[in-house]
Amino acid sequence: MTPPPPQPPPPGPNPISDSAADPRLGPGPLVVLFGATAGALGPDLGSDETDLILLVWQVVEPRSRQVGTLHKSLVRAEAAALSPQCREASGLSADSLARAEPLDKVLQQFSQLVSGDVALLGGGPYMLCTDGQQLLRQVLHPEASRKNLVLPDTFFSFYDLRREFHVQHPSACPARELTVATMAQDLGLETDATEDDFGVWEVKTMVAVILHLLEGPSGQLFSKAEVVKQKYETGPCSKADAVDSETVVRARGLPWQSSDQDVARFFKGLNIARGGVALCLNAQGRRNGEALIRFVDSEQRDLALQRHKHHMGVRYIEVYKATGEEFVKIAGGTSLEVARFLSREDQVILRLRGLPFSAGPADVLGFLGPECPVTGGADGLLFVRHPDGRPTGDAFALFACEDLAQAALRRHKGMLGKRYIELFRSTAAEVQQVLNRYASSPLLPALAAPLLPIPFPLATGTGRDCVRLRGLPYTATIEDILSFLGEAAADIRPHGVHMVLNQQGRPSGDAFIQMTSAERALAAAQRCHKKVMKERYVEVVPCSTEEMSRVLMGGTLGRSGMSPPPCKLPCLSPPTYATFQATPALIPAETAALYPSSALLPAARVPAAPTPVAYYPGPAAQLYMNYTAYYPSPPVSPTTVGYLTTPPAALASASTSVLSQPGALVRMQGVPYTAGMKDLLSVFQAYQLAPDDYTSLMPVGDLPRTVLQAPKEWVCL
Repeated sequence: MTPPPPQPPPPGPNPISDSAADPRLGPGPLVVLFGATAGALGPDLGSDETDLILLVWQVVEPRSRQVGTLHKSLVRAEAAALSPQCREASGLSADSLARAEPLDKVLQQFSQLVSGDVALLGGGPYMLCTDGQQLLRQVLHPEASRKNLVLPDTFFSFYDLRREFHVQHPSACPARELTVATMAQDLGLETDATEDDFGVWEVKTMVAVILHLLEGPSGQLFSKAEVVKQKYETGPCSKADAVDSETVVRARGLPWQSSDQDVARFFKGLNIARGGVALCLNAQGRRNGEALIRFVDSEQRDLALQRHKHHMGVRYIEVYKATGEEFVKIAGGTSLEVARFLSREDQVILRLRGLPFSAGPADVLGFLGPECPVTGGADGLLFVRHPDGRPTGDAFALFACEDLAQAALRRHKGMLGKRYIELFRSTAAEVQQVLNRYASSPLLPALAAPLLPIPFPLATGTGRDCVRLRGLPYTATIEDILSFLGEAAADIRPHGVHMVLNQQGRPSGDAFIQMTSAERALAAAQRCHKKVMKERYVEVVPCSTEEMSRVLMGGTLGRSGMSPPPCKLPCLSPPTYATFQATPALIPAETAALYPSSALLPAARVPAAPTPVAYYPGPAAQLYMNYTAYYPSPPVSPTTVGYLTTPPAALASASTSVLSQPGALVRMQGVPYTAGMKDLLSVFQAYQLAPDDYTSLMPVGDLPRTVLQAPKEWVCL
C-alpha cells in the first residue's frame, strides 16, 4: 500500500514557494527514481533486454530540504520468468508480478503522484535523479519503444547522481564505478541496515546522499542535466571530419529494408550524433545488413555495446566496436554537389532505382506526380552518374515530411516508360556511399586480389572418403569439431578440416572433413550423424573429394544433385571438356596482309608445368573461402565461360604456344561489342594463368568482319 501523502504546509507566506522560479537559489524539486528488471541488476541493468518490474521513487525539495512520500509500484512483465539474481535480491515472485499493472498504467500513476507531491512541497518544474544512466537509457526508453508507448517529456532529461557526487568529490573513484553504497560510505552516512524492502533502501540512501551534498558548496551541483534525444537528426559527413574511434560501433544482422530511423529506434535512449547512422552497401550497391553508428561520446558507445544480440523485430542484432576511419570511409564525402543536396535539414530521402538512362528531372517529377512534390523541384533530385557522365539509373529525392515520402513510396514499382521504378527509404550516408562508389571506381571494375596459395596440393578423386557436416553452430571452431568427432578425429588427414564461409566471410554452418579412407568416412558418418553440438544437432553425411572441392570453390551440393561452381581453378578442372569447332580462318586473308604476323599471332614461350594449387584465406590456413566471395563477376564478364581442350587444328598451327598446355583454352560468349582487350584482362587478372600480353586474346567472329571490328566472342589463351 502507498502511504498517505504529506500534509500541505499551513497558509501564509512561503519564501521557498515564492522563489521556486529563481534558478540562483538552487535546483527545483528532484524525483529520486530507482528501478529493476526481471534480469540483470547493477551495472548490467538492461543488457539482457528484460522488462521492467519495479519502480520506487521519492520527491526531494533541495531548497527547503523537505522530503515527500516514498512510493513503490510493481510493473507487469510480458515474460514473467525472473532471473535467479533478481529473485534473490527482490524476493518477488511471478504471481505477484502477474497481478501488477502494465507499464503504461504505472507511468500514469507515477506522473499523477509526483505532481501531487511536488505541489505539496512548493511546486515548480521537477527533474528526475537516478543512480547512473542505465535505468532511463537502457530500460525505460527501449522498452517504451518496443511497446509503442510515448514517454512524458520529464523522462528525456535527468540528473545522474554519480556525476553530481563526482563533481564535489573528484578524488573518489570514476563516476562509472560508483554505487549508492560506496557514495554513502565515502560520505560517512549511517544507513538503515534493517531495511529489507527491495528498492526502498536504495532510494532512502540516495535521498540522504543528495541532502548531504547540498550542505556543501552547491554552486556546480545539479546545474547540467543529462539529455535524451527525442529524434534522430540526419545530416552529411565530410571526409575531413575527425571521428573519435571510441564513439563508433558496427551493427550487423539488420533487416534489408531497415532505414536509419529503424537503427536509431533500436538504440533508443542513446544519443546518436547528427548524421551518425551509416548503412553499409555491398559491391552491387545494395544494403548488406550492416551499419556504422556514431554516438556523441564514449559513454553512449559503451552502453550501445551492451545491446549486443538485442532484437529488432524477430532478428537479433550483433553490436561490435568500430573505428572512426571506417565510419568516415562509409559516410564521408567530398562532392560539393552532394553537400548542397544534403544541406537541407529535416528532409526525408528516398532512393529511386531502375530509371531509364534517358530520364531527366522532368520525367522523374512527372512520375512522382503532384500529390508528392519533391522539395525544391528539380533541385531536390540528385542523379547518380559514372565518372564519364553516363547515368547509372539511380537517383535520390528529398521530401519535406513523412506523409509526402509515404505517398511517393506508393509509387514503388510504378512504370516510367517501359521500365518499373523501385523506391526505397535512404539516408545521407547511403547517398555518400553510392556517389563515392561510382566516383572512385574505374570505368571497368577490377577483381579482388587472388588468395594466398598453400604449399600442399588438394587431393582429388571420386571415392567417398570425406564427410560433410551440416548445421554447425556459427560459433563452432575446429577444436569443437574434433571434440564432436571423438575417436574418429584420429582418422582425419593432415590439413583435412575445411570450414565453408559465406559471402560475408562468416561461418556458414557447413564443414568438410577429409578422412584416411572411405571406410573411415562411412564409420564416422554412422557414429556422429545427428549428434548434438552446442544445443544443435549436426548432420554428418559421406561425400567425395570432388564434391567437396566443388562446394568449396562456389558450387552447391543439395539433395537434387551437384551444380558446378561459377569458375574453376586449373587444379579442379575435370580432365576432359567438350570441344568446339575451330573456325576455318580466324582473320580474313586480305586483312592479315595489312599487318605483320607478329601482331596477330601469340608470342612463343616455353609452357610451364602446371602445378595444382589450392587457395586458402590468408589469415587462417585451415579455412576455405567460398569462391564467389572473392571473385564476383564484373559487368564486363561474358555470359558463359568454359574451359576447353585444345582443338587439334589450333594445336597444329601453334605447336610451341601455350595452347599445348592442357585446359588452357577458354571460350567466352556474350562479351559486349564495346569490350576491348584491357576489359577482358581485367576479368582474368585474379587468375593464376593470366596472359602475359594482349596477343593471347584472339577474336572470333564472322568471316566478313575485319580485325578492327569488335567481335562478341573471344578466345583467351
